[in-house]
Amino acid sequence: MAALVTEWLTWRTAMERALYGEGGFYRRGERPAAHFRTSVHASPRFATAIARLLVDVDTALGHPARLDLVDIGAGSGRLLSNILASLPSGITSRLVPTAVEIAPRPSDIPASVTWRADLPDRITGLAVANEWLDNVPLDVVEHTADGVRTVLVDPSSGSERPGAEPSAEDRDWLDRWWPLREPGDRAEIGHPRCAAWASVVGRLDRGLAIAVDYSHARDSRPPCGTLTGYRDGATVPAVPDGSCDVTAHVALDACTTAGERAGATSTLLTTQRAALLALGLSGARPPLTMAHSDPRGYVAALCRAGEDAELTDPSGLGGFGWLAQTVDIPLPPSLSSLTTP
Repeated sequence: MAALVTEWLTWRTAMERALYGEGGFYRRGERPAAHFRTSVHASPRFATAIARLLVDVDTALGHPARLDLVDIGAGSGRLLSNILASLPSGITSRLVPTAVEIAPRPSDIPASVTWRADLPDRITGLAVANEWLDNVPLDVVEHTADGVRTVLVDPSSGSERPGAEPSAEDRDWLDRWWPLREPGDRAEIGHPRCAAWASVVGRLDRGLAIAVDYSHARDSRPPCGTLTGYRDGATVPAVPDGSCDVTAHVALDACTTAGERAGATSTLLTTQRAALLALGLSGARPPLTMAHSDPRGYVAALCRAGEDAELTDPSGLGGFGWLAQTVDIPLPPSLSSLTTP
């Protein structure tokens, strides 16, 4: 019997096939909520905050006849549905909601939502990329005894071995954003994410784009990288065989520079906690006296407080990075006073 031949791939190629190839994890319609906790599925309060942001953007744009709302990596479409349910009628009559997602359109999405696999050519309004960039495939490198090498992976098992030296483009990105200092150090080369984000900002005629994701900064990159798999609500080894989500945290600081080169005229890089608190979520418990004067209202307020607390927990969802960049409008007043913590 002939021995099986291992197919060694770069991580970028393996992730692309596993997530987006024929029969891939997202191509076959897997929903994020079935595998890991997201802000969208934790509470509709997340959509309420995004709706407020959209109202601010609409005001900054002068209430245009057409207002775009683009959800990139829309998954089940729940974020768009919840935002639409939170908006005043004066906006919904002018709103053009678009879901960008390669999976099939769910049957319960409002008819007003356009479902497409690629980004619109032009956007005037708000574009939201919630946990999208972390699934943009990228390569992994490791500092070995023979120098920095691109890591190859066996997609059927997740086994790794060193490959060729990184390309000049990879080295340029590493030198600026994730320099490797000692043997054993690893890095995830983020320029594909930078390019993906630049493609969003570059499509803004006027408006705001926000990226919300697991992230890290240049002065605190994890020395062993962040490649992770998720399946059925549990963390699993990152095996790129299509059976699980494969993700890596995002160098949002590098994406910031890419967005500015693509035309962004103002930038904010902060945390989800800071952004959502600025957009009206608080997590504050209602006064106990309300339990006697308005029991139902007290229970509803208590529920909202718990949901707000989860969304803004600095050790959980509140620790996500928020990158907000505008083109030809100022940052919304609710965000303009924030700085990177």
